[in-house]
Amino acid sequence: MTDTALIVVDIQNDYFEGGRWTLDKMDQASDNAARVLAHARKTGAMIAHIHHEIPSDEAPFFQPGTKGAEIHPKVAPQPGEEVILKHEPNSFLNTRLQDTLSSRGITKVVIVGAMSQMCVDATTRAASDLGYKVTVVHDACAARDTEFDGVAVPAAQVHASFMSALDGTYASVVDCESYLTSA
Repeated sequence: MTDTALIVVDIQNDYFEGGRWTLDKMDQASDNAARVLAHARKTGAMIAHIHHEIPSDEAPFFQPGTKGAEIHPKVAPQPGEEVILKHEPNSFLNTRLQDTLSSRGITKVVIVGAMSQMCVDATTRAASDLGYKVTVVHDACAARDTEFDGVAVPAAQVHASFMSALDGTYASVVDCESYLTSA
């Protein structure tokens, strides 16, 4: 039994080309996430797929019951893997994630997914605050262009800003190749 869990955060159809809230480099990020997922399956790590739904008819994406809210086939859960529904950016908030990890003796979590500036950030910080040793595989995460106070911020800068803020304080932030060769 391993003390490590992979948390796959919100790799859902709406984030891909043709979806309602597309992210920059989502195909590349999901390919790397699939590689990390295959490694977790091979090594026997616990796997938790986080599935975000926004329960509102006015939600811009991830509306319950839509194709866009479904987990993307690249990282589809297999039998025996946890699928945890959430309604907030933090995967621990009002979900069974913490209880599930605790019941299995998990002390380390690896995080991949989307969006870097929202759910990946919130989940990483919460995991660290809860005492987990956290690794984020940065090129298995994706961001979206954003704007603040009239300043447009390209997705690459959004992603780099959030990863740099997490690295060293809340998590060890590594690339996919480094993770796979050291894990």
